[in-house]
Amino acid sequence: MDAIDPADTHDRELELETQALVAGGGPAGLVTGLLLARQGVDVIVLEKHADFLRDFRGDTIHPSTLALLEEIGLLEEFLALPHDRMTRVSAGIGGRVYPLADMRRLPVRCRFVALAPQWDFLEMLARAAGELPSFRLLRSSELTDLIVEDDTVVGARVRSPQGERRIRARAVIGADGRSSRVREAAGLRSVVTGAPMDVLWLRLPRRPDESLPLFSAGAGALICLDRGEYWQVALVVPKGAVAQLRGRRRPMEEVRARIAATRPELADRAQDLEWADVHELRVRVDHLPVWHRPGLLCIGDAAHAMSPAGGVGINLAVQDAVATARMLGPVLAERPATAAELDAVRRRRLPAARITQRIQAVGFRRLLRPTLEGRLQEAPLPVRVISRLPVLQHLLGRVIGLGVRPERFLRRTVRS
Repeated sequence: MDAIDPADTHDRELELETQALVAGGGPAGLVTGLLLARQGVDVIVLEKHADFLRDFRGDTIHPSTLALLEEIGLLEEFLALPHDRMTRVSAGIGGRVYPLADMRRLPVRCRFVALAPQWDFLEMLARAAGELPSFRLLRSSELTDLIVEDDTVVGARVRSPQGERRIRARAVIGADGRSSRVREAAGLRSVVTGAPMDVLWLRLPRRPDESLPLFSAGAGALICLDRGEYWQVALVVPKGAVAQLRGRRRPMEEVRARIAATRPELADRAQDLEWADVHELRVRVDHLPVWHRPGLLCIGDAAHAMSPAGGVGINLAVQDAVATARMLGPVLAERPATAAELDAVRRRRLPAARITQRIQAVGFRRLLRPTLEGRLQEAPLPVRVISRLPVLQHLLGRVIGLGVRPERFLRRTVRS
């Protein structure tokens, strides 16, 4: 018997093989992995952190995503998690509250946006996927580069607690967010369509039975999400304002002043805020004209970063994941996907993303920009019209709740 070189053994231990390698353990990545594994596809999902416990992530689960959970048998488990429900969206402008969106007539079981900590949602998805024999979640593992042979992506190099790993796959799916390493390594270039604003996330105590509009505009722009014991608050500021604040001796004075000028009832609670309590979100709106190269596909924020308006980014990413798993699952179970099959996902999903971005752009131009520039004296005409016509509120509720092109998975059984 020939002697075995220990170095060769070590190399084999660090090289894995799978049918689908998904980079990113967020909603898009875990939904993709779960739905592929339900079709018997061998799939590995990479999550660069050891857990999902990060604050101020997208905590809105829209009716379209709840409908998916119902379809795949996870809705009851999700509804058992701590969550709040929002059935209507309103805007407070100039001391008046304007109803804008109503989801109570949606043609689905759950006619509300669920507000739940994203880590609970992700742990639930990871548990469900972990019960499937063809699913593996590698935590503390980050894609560092792609493995390319004959101009085709055939896998990735991964940094893990065990050291550098090589994972070969029939397809690499980039679901690693707006700062996508997969997109960068693949050389895919995005088209930036703008969003001259950033967001400061923070928490403020909520008083019993206190009610605030989701969006408030006037001297500034404030989004308030009811999280039971506290308000999860997004202070919208002009692009570049955060850097200016950091450069000041007492940056929190202006933050507190902006909150007080927009929602005076929160002024006393804002006095206890410190800069360490504030989390910055740099808003970027862009899209990839091309989502793929041979052996690779980008989805979700990696393919089309959204603004936080309406909280729709997470749900568009989930819809991308559903389409990806449904369209590519049967293929990857048998062979690598062709370029045309990978591009079919973009052809199906890009129009919905671009339409949503255009709707967000209109909202920014008509409402947010004049607010940030201090020019908003009264509610814009579209807001006043929508607030008076329930049919338009139901239509906007459908756009927010279900999206432009909601996807169905068509429940599949695990392959034997």
